[in-house]
Order: sequence, then C-alpha cells, then structure tokens
Amino acid sequence: MSSLPGGFLSVRVLRGINLVSCDAKGSDPYVVLSLDGQKLKTSVMKKTVNPVWNEDLTLAVMDASAPIKLEVFDKDTFSKDDLMGDAEFDIEALVQIIQMDLEDIRSGTVVRSVRPGGKDSCLADESHIIWDNGQVVQDLLLKLRNVDTGVVHLQLKWVTIPVAHVVSSGSIWEGDKQHPYS
Repeated sequence: MSSLPGGFLSVRVLRGINLVSCDAKGSDPYVVLSLDGQKLKTSVMKKTVNPVWNEDLTLAVMDASAPIKLEVFDKDTFSKDDLMGDAEFDIEALVQIIQMDLEDIRSGTVVRSVRPGGKDSCLADESHIIWDNGQVVQDLLLKLRNVDTGVVHLQLKWVTIPVAHVVSSGSIWEGDKQHPYS
C-alpha cells in the first residue's frame, strides 16, 4: 500500500478470556506482539486464566499488509516460558478506513465490519471499525491457535505522524521547528 500515511498502531491489550491453565495454580500469562522485527510485551498477570491487562503497546507500521503476530506465554521461574497460544491479525481494513474523509460522520458510527473468514482467520467474532471522537478504532476478539481454548481482546487505534513540510526557503518544518536541509 504505497499511499499509507506514516504512523503508529496503538494496540490496547484489554484481556484474555478462558486461557489454558499451564500450572496447578493457573497460569501467569503475558502477551507478545511482533511486527517487522519489533517485539513488545505486556506485564505478567499472576495465577489467572482470565487476565485483564488493559495495556497499550505501540507498533511503527511501514507495511499495512504485514500480519501482526500475537503470542501468549505463561511466565515460568525455573524453566522456559510456555506458549499458551498464538494468533495473527492484519490491519488492511483499518488502514483503508483511515484514508477516508470521516470528519462529517457522527462519533460512534460503525464505518465497516470485518467478518471472520477462512480457516486461517483468528477472528473469533465480527469486528467493527468505528469512528469515535475523531479517531478510527477497531475492537478484535482473537481465537488463539495451537491450544484448546483462549481468546484475546484487543482494541486498535491508528496514530498518524504529522508530515514534514518543505518550504521554498530550503528548510523543513515539523510542527513549529525549522530544520535546514541540503
């Protein structure tokens, strides 16, 4: 997608639902998001299969068609952390919407719905892309693969990077700062 505006994807990792229990006392789950060499992780929630993280992780997006990988791990003290499932999701539908002019649309309007499709889809349910107070927001419920049970609830928001403007004086303006260029 060559017309992708530079930006970041803010991923709020809301919660895990009915994750697998890896230990006798439950699990100590955390989430890892990966995209284009970036790896970000949430904090560890102790002894639960229904963790509530409510944490924001922000990824720089260069290619909107690249899938984002999500993995859930059980934190272990004396051995390698156990994989509790994984999922992939893409943001192509979200990026298509952010490129539209939505200023005249009422806040709270569902702009597009994304349905689970195909055997490789990790969507657990229909996902809505909403115009909410000047931002494009998408909620996702992702079924974890390679495990018997588990869903992770995410909320995606696009954060646009202001574009630098080149002016005739031979400078680049970014916000209120001027930078000479050669």
